[in-house]
Amino acid sequence: MAELAVAVGMSRSTFALRFKILVGLPPLDHLARWRIRSAARVLRTSDRTAGSVVTAFGYSSESAFSNAFKRMTGHPPAHHRRLAAQDDAEEA
Repeated sequence: MAELAVAVGMSRSTFALRFKILVGLPPLDHLARWRIRSAARVLRTSDRTAGSVVTAFGYSSESAFSNAFKRMTGHPPAHHRRLAAQDDAEEA
């Protein structure tokens, strides 16, 4: 965030405030949501396991990823994959 603030000629706090006003979320919350949504898409559209996407989306452990995923989506990554598979089966 500091690098972004410098790039646009603002302090970190001013950048964070303007970002929140424009986007609706603080920068780090937006980033966390983006990471989980991106990981969810990978889990839904590929055969990769939750463990294989952990570091790709910036988490230090599978546990940290699973906890964040559950907090944001309401269910663990494996359950998300099962729901996506059920949706695909119903569409067919």
